[in-house]
Amino acid sequence: MKKNDKHFEMDTIVPRELGVLEFNRRVLELANDSAIPVLERLKFICITSNNLDEFFEVLVARLKTEFNEEKNEKSKKIAILLEEISAKSFELIKLQYRILNDQIIPELEKHNIFLKKKENLNKEQIQWVSDYFISEVKPVLTPIAIDPAHPFPRVLNKSLNFAVEVEGEDAFKRKVKIAIVQVPRSLPRIIELPSNISEGTRSFITISSIVHIHMKSVLPGVKVVGSHQFRVTRNSELFVDEEEVTDLRDALKGELSDRHYGASVRLETSKQCPKKISDFLLGELELEKNDLFLVDGPVNLVRLMSLPTLLENPELEFPKFVPGIPDQIKKHENIFNAIDEKDILLHHPYQSFSPVIDFLDVASNDPTVVAIKQTVYRTGVDSAVMEKLINAARKGKQVTVALELFARFDEETNYDWARRLENAGVTVVYGVVGFKTHAKMLLVLRKLNKKLRYYCHLGTGNYNADTAKKYTDLGFLTSNQELGSDINSVFSQLTGVGQNAPHKKLWVAPFHLKDLVMSSIEKEMKIASEGGVAKIYAKVNALTDEGVINKLYAASKAGVNINLVVRGACGLRPGIKGLSENISVRSILGQFLEHSRVVMFFNNGKNDLYIGSADWMRRNLHQRMEVYFPIVDPTLKERIINETLVADIKDDSKAWELKPNHTYKRIKNRKSHFFSAQTYNLEKMTDWVKPK
Repeated sequence: MKKNDKHFEMDTIVPRELGVLEFNRRVLELANDSAIPVLERLKFICITSNNLDEFFEVLVARLKTEFNEEKNEKSKKIAILLEEISAKSFELIKLQYRILNDQIIPELEKHNIFLKKKENLNKEQIQWVSDYFISEVKPVLTPIAIDPAHPFPRVLNKSLNFAVEVEGEDAFKRKVKIAIVQVPRSLPRIIELPSNISEGTRSFITISSIVHIHMKSVLPGVKVVGSHQFRVTRNSELFVDEEEVTDLRDALKGELSDRHYGASVRLETSKQCPKKISDFLLGELELEKNDLFLVDGPVNLVRLMSLPTLLENPELEFPKFVPGIPDQIKKHENIFNAIDEKDILLHHPYQSFSPVIDFLDVASNDPTVVAIKQTVYRTGVDSAVMEKLINAARKGKQVTVALELFARFDEETNYDWARRLENAGVTVVYGVVGFKTHAKMLLVLRKLNKKLRYYCHLGTGNYNADTAKKYTDLGFLTSNQELGSDINSVFSQLTGVGQNAPHKKLWVAPFHLKDLVMSSIEKEMKIASEGGVAKIYAKVNALTDEGVINKLYAASKAGVNINLVVRGACGLRPGIKGLSENISVRSILGQFLEHSRVVMFFNNGKNDLYIGSADWMRRNLHQRMEVYFPIVDPTLKERIINETLVADIKDDSKAWELKPNHTYKRIKNRKSHFFSAQTYNLEKMTDWVKPK
């Protein structure tokens, strides 16, 4: 047991926040893996940085708010948890910069790729950087001296800033000690130096280095003693009073403008920053010493994510591949005919997302289609899906979109899409206030022979063509009429007129999805008690719901064999005698973000298989509209089992096992041949060729 785990070592349910930090530790292990191409390792560092930003903006901010509101036993436990989060975060961030400085940057330099600092610029580069600063950077900088007439400025969330120590007097003969320089987001964060002065290399410099080098020019007339970059992370939770709000979209618009200035939760500065400056910043931002993180490099590593795009060097990235398309779709000119033949499974990113776009495109142009209904959670700024929906509405189809305005950090994008959809004549609803719409459903109604016929797409992932190339997800196309009727019923619930009626096929949250999961676990417990073989397999992104965890503990004690694949936070402790010795938990990480949700109950060999949108978290099971749906076709069921559950459990290349003390250990095969679930699926469904 690690020293800083001592407060929670006896808890049977581990706080979600600690699980999130453990997940990011595993991501950093990929950045530390020399077998992975160097630009991909850099991406993993940037992903970790982005994840930690969101972690502090949301989860830590929420804990701090609770701590300030609660002054009782609960607040004491929150204080202990915040201490542990701080200690673990310090370790992670220190490791992050060590990998960057000791491994990634030297490896890039072996490939003639350089991140320049002042001390290693040549004369021509120094002159070019100076000219660039004078023409592009200096005019947009506005230094602010801190004095009674100029209080500490409102620093934007996650923006780049400098705290500058100065000596001397300004034009009004006022003594100046500290100035703040804010670097506008309009400036690019990484700039490539011209090839003709880079001596045959690809050379880059960060905007923070450029500003730091020229700080004397920013503050003429005073002596610059030192300048120190810093960045503030703020509470980014949006608040809308659900009882008072009359227009959800207008309420969101007002909240978005305030997000950049929420309460401070973290301060990052360069490790060279003097204590008196960091103490000054902490005081102005109303933060404690545990909220300060000293970094050995740029304060925002997320910005380095643009470097691979600038380089365009495929040899230093994962090999490219072309996603496959099922033969059943290729042999039919019309996708409706392909769906009528039999159900279709799409396993992204190994199989293309284009059939989903084609489904919408054909529907928007088919004269027999009378209505289209779709949920949208995250779809992206440039979305072919949304354009097809707009096109359908303009062609006279009845189009209804249940759009989730409060998809975290995509609120502004979804707000803009809501306006565009409404302007095109689409009926846009925002689900149910207080319940996020997270289900992935697309329903097309055709009128054939004077009867309405349903065609459906359901999935585990968002209707986002970009993430469909990066996330593993399952999509399902069907013309099953019972399933279509269920989906139509859910849309009635979302538009405000449906009742909480039982469905024939779908498991729906927040109504009965959790109850059905729990009763299925109980069924396996009963089978075990009768001497039968009882098994549960589940693949989810997170497992933190206390009710589900306690039920799994009970199932383990009853003799049920439980195999869990949990990519992210897992509040369950496996392998504890008398509690969870029949439970194993592993996490798969790799080239793609594992995002599928798959649940299988053995049920005396029937293998009841469900896939859907919900993780086993309280928010998904109680506070969101989610759906699970059954897979009954034997061929598709076998595919899903083999491509997800079996492959993940077999993986000894990119898999981590969760230990009873809630630490993860990477599974290492001592043999020369490894099995990777992601490689297996790439070879099976794409034109990908394994690197030699």
